[in-house]
Amino acid sequence: MNLSKVSKSGLLTYLIFSGVSASAQWSLDNETSVLSFVTVKAEHIAEAHTFTSLNGSLGEDGKLSVEVQLASVDTLIPIRNERMRDMLFEIDLFPVAALSAEIDLEELSSLGAGGWVDQEIPLTLVLHGNTVGMDAAVRITQLDGGYSASSLTPLILSADSVGLAAGVEKLRQVAGLPSISRSVPVSFNVTFREENGGS
Repeated sequence: MNLSKVSKSGLLTYLIFSGVSASAQWSLDNETSVLSFVTVKAEHIAEAHTFTSLNGSLGEDGKLSVEVQLASVDTLIPIRNERMRDMLFEIDLFPVAALSAEIDLEELSSLGAGGWVDQEIPLTLVLHGNTVGMDAAVRITQLDGGYSASSLTPLILSADSVGLAAGVEKLRQVAGLPSISRSVPVSFNVTFREENGGS
């Protein structure tokens, strides 16, 4: 997979936000956040998958950090989950995908509840021991006590750029498929809540 040199563990991707209180800290709400990706096998069969365990934070300095627990990959097929964990992600060696960014909080400070702004955010993704940079087009919406952020366009992740090409080939062989795409679109919709009810 290669988020077209764009992440998002993504991925998840994403993943941004802000607010204007002093000493504010926002935490990712895993229950209301979604990171998904689509694979294509045998040329024409597309299937959607998700990661169910995300955590992260955004500081008052605009520094964003998100981790995707790769063992939480959910393809709706248990044996495929296991193969992705062991053959593709090699979670015993690389259990998480880490995403980081610096967000310009000043642009978000004037938003009211329900207000939104579109931003292009440079991201850094660390996956399978490889680091790639990418730009994510994101819509950030202010919520009551937090922010949500969603990808405006999918991030295209390439397996070659993050060292997953060999794993994709292993999956192809074990499944007896003629092909599995090495590039996948990744989308996200994530929510950050202010800790301790804000300040």
